[in-house]
Amino acid sequence: MLDFLFRRLTADPSRGAALFAAVTSLAREPHWYVEGKVPDTLDGRFAVLATVTALILVRLERDGETGDAVSVALTERFIEVMEAEHRELGLGDPTLGKTVRKLVGSLAGRTKLWRRVDSGEVDCVTAARESLYKAAVSPDALRHSASALERLRSTLESTSLDRIARGDLE
Repeated sequence: MLDFLFRRLTADPSRGAALFAAVTSLAREPHWYVEGKVPDTLDGRFAVLATVTALILVRLERDGETGDAVSVALTERFIEVMEAEHRELGLGDPTLGKTVRKLVGSLAGRTKLWRRVDSGEVDCVTAARESLYKAAVSPDALRHSASALERLRSTLESTSLDRIARGDLE
């Protein structure tokens, strides 16, 4: 449904694919769901995916126009995948568009939250709770997730834009 809008933005459909694949791989790591106790549900998996994506988008903002281009590619792939996944779940027009807009809004909210962490307004534990959990979570699980997100932020800080764009996030 939304392909007609985004096809004009990116002529190369593979642009951003390697980075999104890396994001997906990070979001699928079992520790989020085992030690971190993020619910292993569609909502929980989306929360991890959107949180990891938000951290990367915040990092890319520091690289000016070049970072913006990578950010646009990642966001376009995010939208494309969300649309495809929800079509597979049986959503159709007009429900699909509304759902994808809601998911993109959720990503935007998480990105704003992690910008506040970068500026020192919010601590990582608070951001992890807001970003990953809908319900109460044990202190140990929250501590695990906050530490994992802080490690990812640190890794992103020391990773070049070229490596991030290639999906090399190790």
